[in-house]
Amino acid sequence: MTAAPLHPLASPLATDADPDATGGRRIGVLLSHGFTGQPASIKPWAEALAEKGYAVEVPRLPGHGTTWQDLNTRTWEDWYAELRAAHDRLAARTDVVVAAGLSMGGALVLRLAADTPSLAGVVVVNPAVATKRLDVKLLPVLKHLVPSFPGIANDIKKPGVEEHGYTRTPLKAAHSMMQAWKPLVADLPRITVPLLYLRSTVDHVVDEASEPLITRGVSGEVSVVRLPESYHVATLDNDLPTIVEESAAFVARVTS
Repeated sequence: MTAAPLHPLASPLATDADPDATGGRRIGVLLSHGFTGQPASIKPWAEALAEKGYAVEVPRLPGHGTTWQDLNTRTWEDWYAELRAAHDRLAARTDVVVAAGLSMGGALVLRLAADTPSLAGVVVVNPAVATKRLDVKLLPVLKHLVPSFPGIANDIKKPGVEEHGYTRTPLKAAHSMMQAWKPLVADLPRITVPLLYLRSTVDHVVDEASEPLITRGVSGEVSVVRLPESYHVATLDNDLPTIVEESAAFVARVTS
């Protein structure tokens, strides 16, 4: 079987730590992109953290950066396995790791935090672990009737910015993503490390159902920061400087 072609902006990113810039410790930040997206959607954030001396690791989750049909053959277990492998690579070259993620990537790093007590902290941007949308709740049936829906990419307020995500949403893969939510919510109390929760005031992709489940569900300290000038893909939007500033300060604090 021929591998699906890779989008030119879909390459993973990995940098080494500069301990001279971070108090002598090698500090790593693992960053995960979201569903139907690719590393390009969080690279500006990752590169800004790398400039501050942090080692960063941005994996390409399986089925992303290729075709939506390729993604439709993958499951949340595939994405999580790649994230865990990226964590292990980063942990091998650093002294401590913080995990961060956008949208589905936020849910994946919460799953990682529930399973990995050694993490120093977690940062999430517009994460999804639940929804009020009826069409999403009908995915177990719809996935057998149609292969895809119109895409969810490019929910960005800033003019002229392109996420380079898929133009279609594959329904089998979307249902798999949804299947990961219930067990994750049940395991949120296992997360005892600090959590930075960054949330857009207007988000046309992830509704308000997830925030109380996450912020009340985890056992650790929670800090919530609003992003008033961004839509769902806030990591490419007007509030990127806020995301960088808040996350860098958070990483410095939880790894000190």
